[in-house]
Amino acid sequence: MSKFMTLRPRLSEKSYGLSQLRNTYVFDVPSDANKITVAAAVAAQYGVTVKSVNLLNQDGKVKRTVRKGGRSITGTRSDYKKAYVTLNQGESLPIFAALEEEAPAEKKEKK
Repeated sequence: MSKFMTLRPRLSEKSYGLSQLRNTYVFDVPSDANKITVAAAVAAQYGVTVKSVNLLNQDGKVKRTVRKGGRSITGTRSDYKKAYVTLNQGESLPIFAALEEEAPAEKKEKK
């Protein structure tokens, strides 16, 4: 199961900062995943050594919409699970590599 687990990286400013400062990457994982299966999936898919894994069950946000006639209806988005995966020192994942390559090109165009 570990090789076929869907690991969707979360691409946000917070996750980018964690990857630069603490060598920690954030993934969306299935709700039935545990630390051992997440660590095995990251190691198998990316070929790196995992130092630690922390899991977080995130509740869905409550959202409100307005229907015809001015009636408001509230609903919730679905809950999801996040995994904070810390890698050994000196190892990294190519998740943000494209963003880092575009940044120097933009600076040269501005000059």
